[in-house]
Amino acid sequence: MSTFLLPRAPVPSLDDWLATDVGGAGIERAQSIGPAATREMILQAGLRGRGGGGFPTGRKWASIAGEGAGRRFVACNAAEGEPGTFKDRALMRANPYQLVEGVIIAAFAVGAERAYICLKESFAEERARVTAAVAEMQAAGICHDCEIAVVAGPGEYLFGEEKAMLEVIEGRSPLPRLFPPHEQGLFATASVSGWEGASGPAGDVSNPTLVNNCETLSNVPWILARGAEWFRSMGTDESPGTVVATVVGDVIAPDVGEIELGTSLGDVIDAVGSGVAPGRSVKAVLSGVANEVMTADALSAPVTYEGIPMGAAGFIVLDDTACMVQAAMNCSRFLYVESCGQCPPCKRGSGEITQRLERIEGGAGTPDDVEEIARWLQRVTDGNRCYLAVEERVVVTSIMQAFADEVAEHVSLGRCPRPRKLPMWTLTDLRDGVATYDESFWRKRADWTYDPA
Repeated sequence: MSTFLLPRAPVPSLDDWLATDVGGAGIERAQSIGPAATREMILQAGLRGRGGGGFPTGRKWASIAGEGAGRRFVACNAAEGEPGTFKDRALMRANPYQLVEGVIIAAFAVGAERAYICLKESFAEERARVTAAVAEMQAAGICHDCEIAVVAGPGEYLFGEEKAMLEVIEGRSPLPRLFPPHEQGLFATASVSGWEGASGPAGDVSNPTLVNNCETLSNVPWILARGAEWFRSMGTDESPGTVVATVVGDVIAPDVGEIELGTSLGDVIDAVGSGVAPGRSVKAVLSGVANEVMTADALSAPVTYEGIPMGAAGFIVLDDTACMVQAAMNCSRFLYVESCGQCPPCKRGSGEITQRLERIEGGAGTPDDVEEIARWLQRVTDGNRCYLAVEERVVVTSIMQAFADEVAEHVSLGRCPRPRKLPMWTLTDLRDGVATYDESFWRKRADWTYDPA
């Protein structure tokens, strides 16, 4: 498989990065062809957002460069919090220089005066590497056209939501704004400026802000240095390039690996996670908590944006011993706890769904619980500011439909027929084939505080 984003050994210094055929060459190429041609090259390469949405990166850059009034900014989203995902942290550990160079190129392409690399305060190792890389590139004069700041934010899932990320950069809690960053960017004075709201005088400015994922921006210097056709030589027509996949759950050796887009899901699980244990079989795969569950029938499907609901390519594998009601309950509880509460149907609905799934999983569920879950899944998205409520609807609905027999089994038996405790797959570390999950999740309350240990 083609790999370039994840080197065999970490890149230890700026000199080592500049000694490659890509380090520094991407910036030089961008500056030689100009902002418009740089945006066009990214568009022609077909790079799509690696944060989960898969939106064409070149189109996003063009919209930021050509719309709105005021200043321009860039925000790199490295606040990885999707369960089952560790790709951004793996990239920052392995080569923070390609990320910083990608940020510089993006800022140049959209005319941004300042850029922010946002990651969680708990990402100490990654923050140290990125901060050092920025300092080295600034000292070398490579960052002279755009100031870059590293922002250490809270551990909440919504810190990774693009509108909430802008709030954190401005010093507030991660509560998603009403309008997307291209309509209302950083330090905007137009109409609504976040949760608190603000109105400015005539001549308000929107300050369009580009928000791209860490992996997306890490691809940029490679495309500028080697060309759009080189990038398109990998992957598929609609999903070119590679993707950095995380494979955890019921696999032999959880890991992160770079795979060519178009590789089958089963091959990704085998290549990155070493497959499931002998005698076991894949029952289901979750790509975080934002997409439909995939059953064993999907193992032959290609990992592409049009092939499977791949999200950020963080794959949680569940073998034939797993309880899918418990899996649905875990996903629902995560989204309930992480919901910010600005939209009552989201908070109340996800809470009701979680509590009823807990009853079913624990053996006290009734047909009324199943019906109430279905009703709440239709209402949970009412008035939602962000995608979290949609995630609740999508992931829980898909599990309950795909594994309706297991739901019925729980209700009829009055107990869980597969009483194996599943973890919540939010990763605090992943190395040497060992996944470390965040056990504090089980103590987190819906108001973002924690029960005492």
